[in-house]
Amino acid sequence: MSNSFGLFSSSIMGMNAQAAALANISENISNSSTTAYKHATTHFLTVLNGFQDPNQFGGGVTTRSRYDIMQQGPLNATGNQTDLAIRGAGFFVVADGSGSTFLTRAGSFTTDTQGRLVNSAGYFLMAAPAGAAPDSLGNLQVVKIRNDRLYSNPTSSGVLSVNLPSTAANVPPANLPSTNLAGATYTAKSSLTVYDNLGAPVVLDIYYAKNAAEDWEVSIYEASGSTGGTFPYAAAALATQNLTFDPANGAILTGSTISVTPTGGGSIALDLSNTTQLGAPFIVNDSRANGNAAGSVQQIQVASDGTLSYQLDNGQLVSAYTIPLGNVRAPNALFNYTGNVYAANGDSGEISVAACNAAGRGSIASSTLEGSGVDLAAELSSMIIAQRSYTANTQSFQVASEILQVLNNLK
Repeated sequence: MSNSFGLFSSSIMGMNAQAAALANISENISNSSTTAYKHATTHFLTVLNGFQDPNQFGGGVTTRSRYDIMQQGPLNATGNQTDLAIRGAGFFVVADGSGSTFLTRAGSFTTDTQGRLVNSAGYFLMAAPAGAAPDSLGNLQVVKIRNDRLYSNPTSSGVLSVNLPSTAANVPPANLPSTNLAGATYTAKSSLTVYDNLGAPVVLDIYYAKNAAEDWEVSIYEASGSTGGTFPYAAAALATQNLTFDPANGAILTGSTISVTPTGGGSIALDLSNTTQLGAPFIVNDSRANGNAAGSVQQIQVASDGTLSYQLDNGQLVSAYTIPLGNVRAPNALFNYTGNVYAANGDSGEISVAACNAAGRGSIASSTLEGSGVDLAAELSSMIIAQRSYTANTQSFQVASEILQVLNNLK
C-alpha cells in the first residue's frame, strides 16, 4: 500500500515540476521582445524518500529556477543617443523613486520632465558628476540633463607639439621675443585659443626663437595686447621658458611643461613633451586645449568609456558625468525584480562600481539596446518536451489510482 502512495507522490511532484518548467518557458516567450531580458531556466533536482537504503523507492523531483544574468544579449542599433547597452560584463546602476539602488542592463533611457534619465521601467540612471571618481556608490547621483542654462569651462590644460628647425639661425639676445621690444624677432610663431573663467575665448600668441644650438626660447603673449599683430605688446609675456634638445635625436630634454595664466582665467599647464628639434621646417603637429565657450545644450553624447558629454550649440563638448558599471561577486545569485532590475543580497555580494573597461567591466554602446536573450525556437522545443513529460506523469498518477482502486476492491 505504501508503494502505491509513493507512486502518487512521485507523479504529483513530477507534474508540479513540469508545470514549473512550462511557467518559465511561458515567461521566456512572453519576454522575447523585452530589452535585456535574461533567459529563465528550470533545474530539476532529485527528491528521495528519506531512507538511507540502496533499495529505496518512491522518490520524486523538485525544481529551482535561475536567470542567466551573465548572458550577453544581441545589440540592436536604435538611433536614440540615450539608448545605452553594455558590451561585456557589468550593469547600469539605477535608483527607484525612494532612492534604493538596483542593477540593470535595460538601458532604454529618456529624459523626464525634470531632465532626469529614466528607463522604461521607471528607474533613474546614476553616474559620477564630472570631476568625481566613478569608483564608489557614494560618488554617484541621478543623471540630470540641464537645458535651462548655459555651460562654460575655463581652460586648465593643453597640448602643444611642434617641430623646431635645427638649421634655423640664432636670434640675438637683445632681439628675443621676451624683450617685448618693437624690434623683437623670432624664428616661428603659433597660436592657441583658450577660455577664461567666464567662457570667453583668449587667443595666445606663442613665439619660438633659437638661442643657440639645441636651445630655444618660448614666449607666450595674449594676442589682444599686440600692436598691429606684432611687438610691442601692451603687457609683458605671460610666460617665458627655455627648451633644450638632445643633439642625438632632437627629443626635448628640459622645458616640457609651461604654465600660463591668461587675464580672467586660471592657471593653464601646456604639455610640450612631444616638441622636437629636427632637420625639417617648422610645423605644428598638435595644438589643443580643454575648456569651452559658453553655450546651451543641444544634445548629449555617451562615449564607450561612459563619459556623458553635452554637445553645445557652439559645437563644443562639455563632460558632465561618467557612467560607471556595477557588478557583484556572484551575479547569478542576484534577486530579480519587476522592471528587469536586480538587487544585491548576501549570496550575490555587495555592489561595487568601477569605470568602463576597468576591473573586468565591459564598455557602453550608445544609440543601442541589448535585446532579449530568448531563442523562440529553443523555447518551443522545450515546451513540447515539458508537455510530454507532464502527460507522462499524469499517466503515472492514473496507474496509481487504478492500483489503489484494485486494492480497495479486495475482499
